[in-house]
Amino acid sequence: MNRLARLIGTVGGIGYLRPAPGTWGSLAALPLAWLFHVIGGFPLLLIAVIATFAKGLWATREMTRGETDHDPSEIVIDEVAGQFTALLPLSYSAWSMGLDITRLWPGWIAAFLLFRLFDITKPWLVGWADRRKDAMGVMLDDIIAGLFAAIGVMLMAALAHGVLGL
Repeated sequence: MNRLARLIGTVGGIGYLRPAPGTWGSLAALPLAWLFHVIGGFPLLLIAVIATFAKGLWATREMTRGETDHDPSEIVIDEVAGQFTALLPLSYSAWSMGLDITRLWPGWIAAFLLFRLFDITKPWLVGWADRRKDAMGVMLDDIIAGLFAAIGVMLMAALAHGVLGL
């Protein structure tokens, strides 16, 4: 198997951690997202989502070529792309308002928990993408779960700041 594909797909071997390799992949995405935001703000994190999706699609295709399992648990690059997606509203808010993104720490917790919830339970479009049984489905279900989590983060922020006045 292509060593570069394995390195990317497992996010440097994080996908081999047990239990719950997907959760480890999501956790690994958090400091990376913070770093991208600190270096280049929301635009760089958005570029990171796109680049991670593209390289993850390639790595997943390489790692699953000729295999019966279309989504082996050690592939966690999809969780990284999805977690980045879930964090986009926080990055945009901090970037556009000139805030230190760490001040939005409750949103980081919400983004992580919501992303894991949607990735594990696979509701509606997340499940649809997962049922594709191909590399695109592996990547797409996590992007959709990340979008659902991002919407949840925005709704929670609207409730906390708009309705509750926190």
